[in-house]
Formats: sequence, structure tokens, C-alpha cells
Amino acid sequence: MTSQNIKEFKEKVEKLYDDETSDFRKKFDAAIRGLTPPTVYPDSDVYKDWRGANGKTLAEFFVEWYDWAWKQPLSDGLKYIRKFSWISYENAAGLAFVTSDSGRDVLADFTQLQGRQMDSEDSEKLVQQWIDELGPKRMADFKKGDWSTLNKFFIRELTDTARPIDYPDDPSVVTAPTDCVINMVVDNLAPDTPLPIKAAVTMSVSRLLNGSQYAENFIGGTAVSCILMPDTYHRYHAPVGGKVVESNEDVHGVYYGIRDFPDLLNKGNVGYGYDYSLFEDFRRGYAIIKTPYLDHEGKPDGEGYVALVPVGLNSIGSVKFQEKFRRIDEKSAPVEVKKGEEIGYFQYGGSLNILLFEAGRFPALQLLMGQRIGVLQEVAHTERHFERYVRPLPGRVTPAS
Repeated sequence: MTSQNIKEFKEKVEKLYDDETSDFRKKFDAAIRGLTPPTVYPDSDVYKDWRGANGKTLAEFFVEWYDWAWKQPLSDGLKYIRKFSWISYENAAGLAFVTSDSGRDVLADFTQLQGRQMDSEDSEKLVQQWIDELGPKRMADFKKGDWSTLNKFFIRELTDTARPIDYPDDPSVVTAPTDCVINMVVDNLAPDTPLPIKAAVTMSVSRLLNGSQYAENFIGGTAVSCILMPDTYHRYHAPVGGKVVESNEDVHGVYYGIRDFPDLLNKGNVGYGYDYSLFEDFRRGYAIIKTPYLDHEGKPDGEGYVALVPVGLNSIGSVKFQEKFRRIDEKSAPVEVKKGEEIGYFQYGGSLNILLFEAGRFPALQLLMGQRIGVLQEVAHTERHFERYVRPLPGRVTPAS
């Protein structure tokens, strides 16, 4: 049953744990026993020592997390995600707790509760915090809209001139689906059984695409991750033009369960060398686009497929497609899509898009001279961002006895 408020949710967590025979208590206690000593600053505000925790500890943490939104800078939300993630850090029992049975259901309940919080009228007072933190230069990219709730602001729209689409009429040019950090993930996609590629980076394309009939087209192909941070633009767009031949915005999955979340935020090199196979089980959607290919002379060279897979990471319960793209299957007519056309959006939190390409069609990221590759920031801003999101945490914590 869905909790109606944080008080009811807290009572639910405590009641589940107080039942000594419950799956919830058994798995949470096993998770605590299985804790792996992480690498942390002794005084880091993104570390929580969960040793000795019980149901009351967990319930009070959720209350603190929920209340944080009204008391602290919104972009610090990742701090609580990181604190919680130490339960499953390199911890099989911790992963079992957050991804199965009542532990998974409790986290889904909390995520929905957070979503309603960000949809509430009270959340409007938080919007100015975001505007102030983003600053006038970044805010100039966005249209002024109905920002009467935090989630409405979170999915703010770009101005018509903020992100011009490169080569809109050239199907051979792939564009970024959103504002993101991009990494090559896998260059030899596996069918059903994940195969180790490049230092244990794996990907089962069939599982990622929820058993789609088009999954086999990407076997041997390439996957590219496009990671969004909480304070960036959260609508995503078609990386190529063509026809959407299959889509599903509602592939159910878990909300938490990144076993080594600090490694995803690796030294500012977000997502580099990461094992993306775990995202096959996260809440996600996908859209498969049939797109024309050109040969080296720019002449038509048949057609192929590109897939866009938006994945909701921690705290994300919403993967929303525009109506025309929500559910397309073999019974539906393909839907035309232009390069750069909006496919959908994520609501509150950080998230990820994975792009899939057929074998030999996208061997590397390529840029032309003069195209943007990044932004130099003033030192103070860089240090704040690095500390908040991606800074590695040296030192050892003594293992629990």
C-alpha cells in the first residue's frame, strides 16, 4: 500500500523491521552484516556509517532525507543518495535488500512519496533556490514557463535557439540526446548473456531492451552512455532522424541498487570504465529508430537502427515519453521523428540515457574542429561541483567487527 505522507511511511518501515520474522528485517540485517569498508574522508558529508543500524535508524534516515528538500540546497540531494548507497557498496547482501521483495517495495514507495513532494504546491518555494544556484548565464538557455512546482521547473524547456541541431538533414551525423557527460560503454554488445568487455564492462542488449524483437540488430554493436547530473536539462531528444518502429516508456524495474555508486562518479570522469550491466534491471524506457545510412560519398546506403534507452537512476520514478512515442509495437504504424525532436523527460533526480548502435556503425566519438568538448569553470565552482558529485574519497574506515 502506498504511503500518503512521511509519517505513515516511517511507521511502515519501523513496523516491517519490528516483525522479527519478516523478509525486510532479515535482508536489512544481512545487508548491515555484509558492509564493505569504503574509501571515505573521515569528515565527509557524503558518507554514512551504517554499522549497527536497525529499523529505527533506517526510518529516521528516510525522514531526514525527505525533510532535506525544504531545508537545504536542492542540488545537495545527491548527498543523501550517496549516503544511502553505502548500504549496497560492493555488498551482495545490500544489493539483495534494495532490489528484491519488501526492500525494493519500500524504496519504490519512498520514491513515489518524493515525487509527490516535488509535485506539491509547497515545492514552488524551492524553485528560486535552483534559479539562484544555476545563475543567470545558465538560466538564459531556458524558456520561462509554469514553474509552480519543483518538478515543473525541473523539466524546464530550452529556448528555441539554445541548442541548435548539427546537420539536421544529414542522417549520418548523430547528436547528443540531452545535456550530458558522454562515455563509450561497450563496443561489442552481447545478446542474452553478458560478456566481459574491457575490464568487466558488460551489457546484455536483449535484457536492456526488454526482449525487443530488434535487440538482435545491436549484437556486436556499440553502446554509449549519456549521464545527466541533477542540475542539468532533463528532457531527451532523438539522436538521429527516421521512424520510431518500437517504443515502451514503462519497463518496470528497481529504483536503487548501484553496488559501487562512488565508482560511477569516478574522479570527475563520470561513468568511465563502469559496468553498466546493472542498468538492465532499472526503471527505464526505450525507443528504436529506423534511420537511413549514407556511404562515404554521402549517397543512400540502406537503413539501420539506433536505440535510445532512458534509465531512471536513484530517486527517479518517472520516465515520461511524449504521447506520440509512448507505446509503439508491431501492431502500430512507425512514427516519424526528426533529429533533435523531443522524445520525453525525466522528473526529479539524476538519470542516464544509453544509445545503442549496430555493429561497425559508430566506432568512436568524433568531433570537428571548433565544436565544444567541455567548459572551463572558475576554481571555486569546480571544487564545489567536484566535492558535491564526483570527488574520490581517500582513507579507510575500520571494518565492523
